[in-house]
Amino acid sequence: MKSKHLVPAVTSLPQNPQAEADHRVRRYALTMTIRIVCFGLMMFIQPYGWYTWVFALAAAVLPYIAVVFANAGSDSTETVAESPVQQLEAPVPTVAERVDETPGPDIFTIRESRQDRE
Repeated sequence: MKSKHLVPAVTSLPQNPQAEADHRVRRYALTMTIRIVCFGLMMFIQPYGWYTWVFALAAAVLPYIAVVFANAGSDSTETVAESPVQQLEAPVPTVAERVDETPGPDIFTIRESRQDRE
C-alpha cells in the first residue's frame, strides 16, 4: 500500500501574527479592566470586611497575571511545515534491469554565443 503525504490544510497553519497580537492586547486590556474594577470595589464598598482583602489581593496580583498572559504566545501547539508537493514513490527495479548496466545517458553539449545585432 502506498502511503501518501498529507497536503497541509488551511486549518493546520499557525495563526496570523497580527491577529495573535491583537488577541493578546485584548486579553491584557480585559485583565487590567478587571483589576480597576477590583480596586474600585475595594475602595468604595462599605463596611470593610474579608471581601475587601480579596479585592485588594486581586488588584495586586492581576497586573502580574496580565503581563504573563500577554507575553505568552500561542507556541504551545507547534505545527510542522509540510511540503505542498506530493512526493511520488519511485518504481522498484526488477532483477533484469539490475543486471543490464548501460554506460550512462548520452551527453549533449550546447554551446551558446552572445550575438548582439541591431
